[in-house]
Formats: sequence, C-alpha cells, structure tokens
Amino acid sequence: MSFLDDLPFLLEQILNGLLDGARYLLLALGLSLIFSLGGVVNLAHGAFYAIGAYLTVEIAAYAGFPGALIGVPLLVAALGVVIERLFLRRFYEQDPVLSLLFTFGLAMIAEQSLRMIFGAAPRSFSIPPFLDGVFMFGEFLYPRYRAALILLAIAAVAGMWFLLNRTSFGKIVKAGVAEPDMVRVVGISLTPILTATAALGIGLAGLAGVIVAPIVSIHPAMGNEIITAAFVVVVIGGLGSFWGVVVASLLVGVVRGITFHFYPAASEVSMYLLMLLVLLVRPRGLMGERMKRLEA
Repeated sequence: MSFLDDLPFLLEQILNGLLDGARYLLLALGLSLIFSLGGVVNLAHGAFYAIGAYLTVEIAAYAGFPGALIGVPLLVAALGVVIERLFLRRFYEQDPVLSLLFTFGLAMIAEQSLRMIFGAAPRSFSIPPFLDGVFMFGEFLYPRYRAALILLAIAAVAGMWFLLNRTSFGKIVKAGVAEPDMVRVVGISLTPILTATAALGIGLAGLAGVIVAPIVSIHPAMGNEIITAAFVVVVIGGLGSFWGVVVASLLVGVVRGITFHFYPAASEVSMYLLMLLVLLVRPRGLMGERMKRLEA
C-alpha cells in the first residue's frame, strides 16, 4: 500500500487521537485549575467523569441527549460544590499528599457506589440520531458524532480562555495562583473563588462523561482508566498553564493516534514516553509556571 493510499487511514487515526486528547483536555483543565489554586491533588476527578456518563444515560431517557448535555455538567458541578465545602477546603493549606490520600479514598467510594446503584455490568448509550452517520470526503470517512465532539472541545477551550482572561473571576484566579498571599492582603477572599473553581473543574469532568457516553463502555471503573492519562497531560503541559494543558492534550492525542496506526500495541505507552522526554528537557512541563504555594 502506497503512502497516498494509506493517508486516509492515518488521518482517521490522528483524528481519533485528537478525540482522546479532547477527553483528556476537559479532565486535565479541571485538574490543573483545582491543583494550581487550591493545592489539592484530586484523584477522584475520574469518578466525576464516570458519574457524568451514568447520569447521561439516566437523564437522556427523560430529557434527551441535549437535556443531558446541559443538565449533567451542572449536576456534577453542584456535587463538586458539596464535596469542596465538606471536604476539599480542609486540605488547601495542608501537604498535597493528604489531599491525594483523601481523594484516592473518595474515588474508591464513588466507584463502589456506582457499582451498588447501577450494577457492575457495563452499560451502553446510543449516539443521538441527529448526530449519527458519517462525513464523506472522497475516500475519507469520519463519524459525525466524533467530529462534533472535537468541535465541542474547541468551544469549551474557547469558553475557558474567555473566562480566565476576560473576566474579573479569571483575573482573581490567575492572581491567586501566582500570589495567593497578596490577593488576601488586598482584601479579596479566595474561599468563594476556590468553591467556584472546584465547581468549574469538576463540571468539566462531568461534561467529558456526557460526550463520551455514546462511544465508550460505561462501567464503574471507567474513571480510574482515564485519570492517569489526564495527570500525564497536566504534567506534560505544566502546572498553572492553561495553554500548556491544551498543547499537551493535542500532542498526546496526535502521538497516540500515529502510534496506533503504525504499532497499535505501543499506543498506550507512547504518552508516557512523551512525558519522559518532555520532563528530561523541561522539568516543569512545556509551559509550567512558578507557583509560590509549591516553591520557596
């Protein structure tokens, strides 16, 4: 097979890799925000992704997929507010290891709760009829739903960028990441900002669960399967860097897609090798920023 004949298949794998990158991006943005501002290592982030997928199945049965797309992230964000107020805020001034241990336990509780409520058997959810089918460009075919997910991820990134760079909330968040003590000195309380950040980050995890529900197997442990990849993206991009996470998600997606095309067995390990190479050259990640809460 010549390169030109193989090109449509390679392009398809790259787009599938970008779709994986879009999932990682939604999770990694939330992880990075919560850790950068509050210092909480949230290992339960994948559990909110799984909860989002399960809620999609339940809510779509009554409100349709558009209703689930709007309602589920809001419900998961509300759950995030409850978790933040009851538990996470206790760890903001503590060693990050403590939050890591707590959220690990929280992730296990969430997984077992999903298993008790919905059962251990995998569940499925159909692609919405209005997004079913494929786009055809000559010999190249690509599912409409997967293309829509990539566009949705782009819209989410644009919305997050606007929120963090063109609103007073975003300016306080950025200032809180760089100079938390200075923000307090000028009389701005970070408590409601931390709550809003947790809601936003966890809501993004819920959104990721919604959009993947029609194309993955929904089961209680699905959050554990993706959380490592999301952390890899955060590490590659660099803590505290919005665009670092975006670029890292694209890189991981493209590298996984190309690797899968030529050597499928190595697609999973390729992102870890990429992380190793980046950290050898840039220990803080591609665009990592210095944060006073972590460095003297």
